[in-house]
Amino acid sequence: MKKKDAINSLLKNTMSYLEQKKEKNIIAISSRVRLARNLAEFSFPAAASVHDLASVRNQVEDAVNAEKVIGTKGLVFYMDELPEIDREFLYERRLVSSKLMSAPLNRGLFVSSNEQLAIMVNEEDHLRIQSFLPGFRLQEAYKKASQADDRLSNELDFAFDSKLGYLSSCPTNIGTGLRASVMLHLPGLTLTGELESTIRALNKMNFAVRGIFGEGSENTGALYQISNQVTLGDSEEEIIEKISGTIGQIIHYEQNARERMFVKKQARLMDYIGRSYGLLKYAYLLHSKETLNALSGVKLGVDMGIFANVDSSMVHKIYVHSGAAHLQKLYGRPFENNEAKSIFRADYVRGVLRGPVQKEAE
Repeated sequence: MKKKDAINSLLKNTMSYLEQKKEKNIIAISSRVRLARNLAEFSFPAAASVHDLASVRNQVEDAVNAEKVIGTKGLVFYMDELPEIDREFLYERRLVSSKLMSAPLNRGLFVSSNEQLAIMVNEEDHLRIQSFLPGFRLQEAYKKASQADDRLSNELDFAFDSKLGYLSSCPTNIGTGLRASVMLHLPGLTLTGELESTIRALNKMNFAVRGIFGEGSENTGALYQISNQVTLGDSEEEIIEKISGTIGQIIHYEQNARERMFVKKQARLMDYIGRSYGLLKYAYLLHSKETLNALSGVKLGVDMGIFANVDSSMVHKIYVHSGAAHLQKLYGRPFENNEAKSIFRADYVRGVLRGPVQKEAE
């Protein structure tokens, strides 16, 4: 697809890795597996020349096309050909990192039409192969990423050492180059005050706990990404098994926290859910952070079966489309000021929750 049409295509897409209609686990939002790879003949991106970065992007694109890695309807983005708002749009969809967004020269993104497979080019490494799936499905996500890796290796010579494994610009990515993460919604542990001790325990076990947009992002809306920090010493299968077991435990802790809240502090729990819903349904000014925090309460209510007219797909849609870049795309032009953005965000959220707002009689 032509690059100029690709952003509009994504805007119309339902992000399939957030669709949970058949998912039994409501606490796990999505699973991601990322493989870091580098081309043997070039320096790592931080030390590569502008010419080499362009050569890497061209070689990766040729390999992606030759192996049909992202399918015939996949989308191609040259980051340096996109305006800033479009790069922010891709960041809000978790398809690119903040680094790729802010340093676009000779960087690229190749993404499947359903957004379940994305390949960043010339970020910290030459390739970041990413697979996304809804819910707690790390094994399937790893399989998808591994298949893409195998097909690309037919065309590209990856930097590999017989003792160390795959080479990377960052020591923590040497070995398998695999980072597996699950996005979890943890309002129960947050409300009961147990989250801090859980995070400390995870850090001691060499797991990273980050916000919705990964490294450096703020923890908002009780959404947390849990991932492995070390890729050397274990096989890919062992890494997936270890993090899967840990995620399973956290999900169990969160379920218990919710149940205890419902039994012992039901009024507080229902008040939290009700106030969150009331804010989103009736507010005429909404800022980004308060929207995400209120969505956490609404999603908790959805998970408990409290709402008859709101489901997870509506909540996830607001999670993504309430971002500044998505709002501007929906608005059709830059906002006059931050208040105009907040007004439009509130109008959009009300529309998703209860349909278009009717103009009040004068």
